Amino acid sequence: MFKSHLLALASALLLSVAAAHATVRTESGLTESKAGASETYRLNVPTEKDISTTEIRLVVPAGVTITRFQVTPGFLRTVKKNEAGLVTEVVWKGRVAPMEYVRFFFQARNPAAPAELSWKVYQTYSDGSVVAWDDTDPAQGPASKTTVK
Repeated sequence: MFKSHLLALASALLLSVAAAHATVRTESGLTESKAGASETYRLNVPTEKDISTTEIRLVVPAGVTITRFQVTPGFLRTVKKNEAGLVTEVVWKGRVAPMEYVRFFFQARNPAAPAELSWKVYQTYSDGSVVAWDDTDPAQGPASKTTVK
């Protein structure tokens, strides 16, 4: 019995650590969506240091077309677009205190063909340090993934 409780505690701890990173999920919390579908996504960014997060930059995966954003009070949003007018990067500036998190919601159209989307997120802290959630070092900064079927 003790072993099963210890195993359950270890599993819960691993899940909470994995969930603590910057992640992109569908509005309902899924990591998969349908090809060509319109989807509401949420970017969840926790502050994992003892200092505030001041900026979050999201690189939009190829084939994803962002159509609109939900307003996030306390944050200024800027977008970078390519020659075709499609959003390629989004930057939110604001403050997320230690032990807090923020969620940004946006609507997008998925690629028409099945694919694995890799959402690269760069989190800047008040001391100027940047945590890259982009698979540069998957053990330390995994990029969030969405499977488009």
